[in-house]
Amino acid sequence: MWLYAAFLRPAKPLRRRYGAWAVITGPTDGIGRALAFELAAAGLGVVLVGRSPDKLAAVSKELRARHPGAGVRTFVLDFAADGLAANVATLAESIRGLDVGVLVNNAGHCYPYARYFHEVDEELTRNLVRLNVEALTRMTHAVLPGMVQRKRGAVVNIGSGAATMLPSDPLYAVYAATKAYVDQFSRSLYVEYRNKGIDVQCQAPWYVATKMASIRHASLFAPSPETYARAAVRYIGYEPRCTPYWAHALVWFLITIVPEPIVDKYVLGVSLGIRDKGRAKEARKKAM
Repeated sequence: MWLYAAFLRPAKPLRRRYGAWAVITGPTDGIGRALAFELAAAGLGVVLVGRSPDKLAAVSKELRARHPGAGVRTFVLDFAADGLAANVATLAESIRGLDVGVLVNNAGHCYPYARYFHEVDEELTRNLVRLNVEALTRMTHAVLPGMVQRKRGAVVNIGSGAATMLPSDPLYAVYAATKAYVDQFSRSLYVEYRNKGIDVQCQAPWYVATKMASIRHASLFAPSPETYARAAVRYIGYEPRCTPYWAHALVWFLITIVPEPIVDKYVLGVSLGIRDKGRAKEARKKAM
């Protein structure tokens, strides 16, 4: 079954099944950017929602060049800024007339490097909760009514293997907890709305070669955003929780057969190493 889903199962016809437009948060870098191009290639118009007007304009220009027939709109919204509720309401009003079939909640925040919970400052805590929890919740709440009215739609929430694959993620506690919210939120909405024609899904990737993950070069177990996005689009509309990229799914399986205390000890050791390197880098910057 896993092999079929990973390699043979056909992607759903997104435009015909769900609607003509996709709304994507965090579309200027990494996974979000790659998903925007994949969805445009699948025949959907895309609404790009991000905080940088210049980056949005650049991605929009490249999308139009690569996919001349695709509709492209942009909306500037800083999810970390105050006034999030009012800003999302303005976005909802701006897309009211669009046949939005797919919402991708990709915008998120992570630690700059691993740290103990008592070392997590107020600003980092606020940004983690605001972007990973509040922004995703408000965006879903803004887009869902139109989907309910049209009796079709798909919501894709980008979670993390930190919350679904690992028994714990020490030194990333707040990040992992916010992603656990994404997982349970998505699962509950999947049950709530599946009989209304709306598919809600949490995608839980492992490492992807992005700026957020601080991985410069892609590899088998840390694919490029483009490789991940191709797999991700093929999974839309299927399981409520999934790890679309096959090598990530293999990692998840291997983790499940190792006793939790061993996994915990290993992950803690890795996180402590990341913390040491991060603190050393931070000290060098302060010394300059």
